[in-house]
Amino acid sequence: HAMYPQVFDEFMERQEEYGKLSYLDTRTFLTGMKVGQELNVSLEKGKQLIVKLISVGETTDGDGIVNIQFELNGQPRSVHVKDKRSGVAETKRLKALKGVTGSIGAAMPGVVLETKVKKGDKVVKGDPLVLMSAMKMETVITSPCDGVVKQVAVTAGDQLDGGDLCVEIDES
Repeated sequence: HAMYPQVFDEFMERQEEYGKLSYLDTRTFLTGMKVGQELNVSLEKGKQLIVKLISVGETTDGDGIVNIQFELNGQPRSVHVKDKRSGVAETKRLKALKGVTGSIGAAMPGVVLETKVKKGDKVVKGDPLVLMSAMKMETVITSPCDGVVKQVAVTAGDQLDGGDLCVEIDES
């Protein structure tokens, strides 16, 4: 870390985003799996996963999402994954700044149902800012401080990931 702090920081960010990847062999990590390929993943002594790739769908909606079908220990599974090679431009959301009280982010992935404030509104600690639906539950994001709303970064219907910026409050 002392000699290459930026490299270390990038490594830690990737590990936080994707989890531990040392379970994969180098070839699979670099090139991915082929349809029909079976992969044995040893998590720890006595715990092994058998992953078999069944199919990779095509992007049809123009959103760059593909359907991946695979078997995990013989059980069929399906996931939807963003295909970075699809050429679909991805809109990056700003992330809430850690350690900044007035930078309020989504606590977990979900959909914005309603924004309760607009730019210029005065808020006090505990005021509702955004109503979200996450994991089939409604969640209210409240103001952590007193201040004036500087920016509302979301609107109803937006799909958010954990940590995405929702509202910025000027505490002065």
